[in-house]
Amino acid sequence: MRLEGSACRLTVIVGERDQYHHRPLFTEIVHRAKQAGLGGASVFRGLEGFGASSLIHTGHLWHLSDDLPIAIIIVDAEPKIRDFLQALDDLVTGGLVITDRVQVRRYLPGPAPTGGPTRS
Repeated sequence: MRLEGSACRLTVIVGERDQYHHRPLFTEIVHRAKQAGLGGASVFRGLEGFGASSLIHTGHLWHLSDDLPIAIIIVDAEPKIRDFLQALDDLVTGGLVITDRVQVRRYLPGPAPTGGPTRS
């Protein structure tokens, strides 16, 4: 897929422990984005954060949390993102869903993999 120019960024922030049918919610969102034919999705694990509950979740050793913030970022054409938002309505019951317009400078597929690692 090739994408340049105006696009839409979808950011979904959920908790690491959030589940959908015994599966991590972020995994379900990524798989549905792929099924919907979106350009790609990336998942980032937060180091610290708080949300509507005002509880601070942190990854510091002295205060480990097993519910750190997870951000899923998807960029594609605005109509495709808008259509995908309907799928999120059933999935995201708590968290934050943000869309914003972005300019994509370059999004091209990388070189095709040439097999596994080689040994010298």
